[in-house]
Amino acid sequence: MAESAKRARFTKVASARVTKIINYLNLLQNCSNRNNYEYDSEDVELMFAEIGKALRDAKAAYSNELNKQTGKGGFSFKK
Repeated sequence: MAESAKRARFTKVASARVTKIINYLNLLQNCSNRNNYEYDSEDVELMFAEIGKALRDAKAAYSNELNKQTGKGGFSFKK
């Protein structure tokens, strides 16, 4: 079965963007070197709280779209 154009575009774009995110996380990890940078546990907690929020928001966007397509979620009376 041939891959649809939308699927092909998604896999191409999403793969590149996930790779960029991972690369930027690796760059952020380089900032953990205490010989070059000064930070405390509050700084670390703030950074990762924001990253966690951004991840939750991104995942929620995908879940919302999937729920729209499948009709799941929301309120309904059971018959």
